[in-house]
Amino acid sequence: MTSSDTGTADSLHRKPLDEEIDFFGLTHMGKVRKTNQDHFLISSMRKHMEIHYTSLPNADELPLVGERLAFLAMVADGVGGGTKGEMASRLTVEVVAKYVAHSMRCYYTTDPHDEQAFFDALREAAMQCHESVVKQAEGDPDRRGMATTLTLWIGVWPEAYLLQVGDSRFYVLRDGELTQISRDQTMAQELVDQGVLTQSRAFETRWAHVLSSAIGGAQTAPVVTRLEQGWDNVGLLCSDGLTKHVPDERIGERLRTMTSARQVCEDLLQDALDGGGTDNITIIVGRDIRRA
Repeated sequence: MTSSDTGTADSLHRKPLDEEIDFFGLTHMGKVRKTNQDHFLISSMRKHMEIHYTSLPNADELPLVGERLAFLAMVADGVGGGTKGEMASRLTVEVVAKYVAHSMRCYYTTDPHDEQAFFDALREAAMQCHESVVKQAEGDPDRRGMATTLTLWIGVWPEAYLLQVGDSRFYVLRDGELTQISRDQTMAQELVDQGVLTQSRAFETRWAHVLSSAIGGAQTAPVVTRLEQGWDNVGLLCSDGLTKHVPDERIGERLRTMTSARQVCEDLLQDALDGGGTDNITIIVGRDIRRA
């Protein structure tokens, strides 16, 4: 392998720079609902340097923000009606963000190859959210029955991890092919898995949007999946307000022809509104674009 070949190979495997990450997210109430029960978050987790005392005259010019440790995106779609669903999804995003930030610090101060510990930490984050939502509901009769989905993607280059509870989805566009990575935790999908219903028939039934697992619900079964990251792949997280009205074929077409994460989020939102907009709609899109 020549030196130029080696340089090319290194560029294909290196971690993207901040300016090489194109991402955007949005949420919309839709055309029918009177409140928006969805919440989302996109964030970078970094090492920070905090200066307490120094004799340096220009300490404010020092680079206080350190290397990016991980990139995090999540969508939570509240259920339970009105403010109950909104509170459940908001509480879940807040709790999981704090817990995962702490877990990332532990991840980088212990053995980074201990993957099981990281899997366990993500599952524990979901269970802490579940306990927080249940506690809130038990303390206030007006909040009983509140619950939420949670779909969380965390990128720790070159790996990524997906945490899934409920039916908000995560897709990857790789080499022009769209794949749904998450598995819907709904009664319809359970019936498909048991062979009771076909895939096409299941989503025409009333079980299509009845959750079999939810944060704050009767059953919570968080699933963690390990993924490989790659240049030029496109990731999409969304609540079912998008997938109720926009088929996978259309989502794939939009992602294949996107010019930016913001543009494709806005176009997919319009597709969902044009299709009826009967639910809250939340969309996050991200990709790594090699610039050198």
